[in-house]
Amino acid sequence: PLVSRPLVNPRLRADPRFRVWVVRTIVALAVFVGFSIGLGWRYGVTAAAIYAAADAIYRSKTTAVVPAAVRVTSAQRYTRRRLKVLQPAGYMALHARAIPGTKHVIDHVVVGPAGVFTLDSQRLDKRLPLRAIGGMLYHGRSSMEDRMDHAQMEGRQAAKLIAAEVGQRVRVRPAIVMYGPNIPWVIMKFKGVDVFDGSRVGTYFRRQSKATGSHRLTTGQIAMVFAAAARALPPLS
Repeated sequence: PLVSRPLVNPRLRADPRFRVWVVRTIVALAVFVGFSIGLGWRYGVTAAAIYAAADAIYRSKTTAVVPAAVRVTSAQRYTRRRLKVLQPAGYMALHARAIPGTKHVIDHVVVGPAGVFTLDSQRLDKRLPLRAIGGMLYHGRSSMEDRMDHAQMEGRQAAKLIAAEVGQRVRVRPAIVMYGPNIPWVIMKFKGVDVFDGSRVGTYFRRQSKATGSHRLTTGQIAMVFAAAARALPPLS
C-alpha cells in the first residue's frame, strides 16, 4: 500500500522558528521577483539577501523566536552528548521533560545501573569564581542556594511521579552539571545536590556505579523505570 509522506518533516514543523523561516522565505521571494522584473535578476538577488539579513538581525533583537521553556542551551547540548556516550554502560537518558501541572522542565532524567538521576545543566560566567563557603556554593558574590533548592524540587517531583507509575518507592538523586568557571573539585554535594563540571559527567556516573556495588539495577529494572519515567514526565510539546 502507498504511504503518504508529509511535505514538511514533522520535527521541523514542530520547531517554534518554522513559521519565521516560512514568512522570511516568502517575503524574500517576493522581493526577488519584484526587483528582478523592474531592474534585473542581479538586483533581485541582492535585494532579497539584504532583506533576509535585515529581518534576521531585527528579530534577534526584538523577538524571542524560541520560547525559553523549549530553548536548548549549549550546556544542555554538551550534557546530552556526554550522556549518549554512557549508553554502552547501561545509562539511558530523557531530555527536556516537563513536570505535569507546573511550568518546570527537567533538563535530563537519567536511568542506569546506579539508579535514577535528574540533571540540571548550567552555563555560568567563567570570569566569576565558584567558591564553597559555609556549606553553600557561591558564584562570585551570588549564592546558588536557589539553584540547589530548584534541583531538589525537580528530584522530588520526578521521584513522586515515577513511583506512581511503577507502584513502588523510587529514589532520585538531583545533580547540577556546570560549564564555564573552573571547578577545583571532582564532585561536591550542596544541600543534597551533587555538583560537578560538565567534563566529568562520565566520571560521575562511573563512580555512582561503583558505589552501588551489588545493589545495581538490572537491565530489566532499568528498562521498566525508564519507561515509567517517559510516561510520567512528558516531553515538551
